[in-house]
Amino acid sequence: MSEPVTTNPFIIMLINMTVVFAVLIALGLVINLIHYVDPTKPKEEKEAPKAAPAAPAPAPAPVVEEGVPQEVVAVIAAALMSYGYGPQQIRAVRPIERNGWKRSGRTFGVTQTLD
Repeated sequence: MSEPVTTNPFIIMLINMTVVFAVLIALGLVINLIHYVDPTKPKEEKEAPKAAPAAPAPAPAPVVEEGVPQEVVAVIAAALMSYGYGPQQIRAVRPIERNGWKRSGRTFGVTQTLD
């Protein structure tokens, strides 16, 4: 066998990284070429000028259960809108029944009694 060209790990790292990034750039170019030549893309035809779009319908107000303060509803709506949901997607704000703490306390009490 022949001797390696270099044993310096930094040179080997640079060569390997160059090869990897060259392959990634080549793949990116191939993907862009496929998007450009894509036969499944619908043909764009010349369109007549469109009429002005109609104003969207106002979003329905969410259903609020009794006992939920308006401030809580406002905070929940603001939090959901910060995640990208629109007012038309918030349909109801209602509390859910949770017995997790009650069940956890009972389980803890039983395990402490058995120990």
